[in-house]
Amino acid sequence: MATMNVSLPDPMKSWVERQIRTGHYSNASDYVRDLIRRDQEYQDKRETLIKALITGENSGIYEHMIGDIWQDVKTRRGLDV
Repeated sequence: MATMNVSLPDPMKSWVERQIRTGHYSNASDYVRDLIRRDQEYQDKRETLIKALITGENSGIYEHMIGDIWQDVKTRRGLDV
């Protein structure tokens, strides 16, 4: 495993130390690794969403009105028929 040194302002260092004291993390490295994993997951989800939005945008104009779309969703889910 590689080593990386990071400088933090005192308030951030205090924050990390408080997170460790909660018992959720055994040390600062565990905390930072968790933050990086979460950021990686966030970026993956964001990329997936952007691709889906671009696909939707490129798919053309949808002729149905928003009320029709909501009614279809409700019908498929067995709500408010």
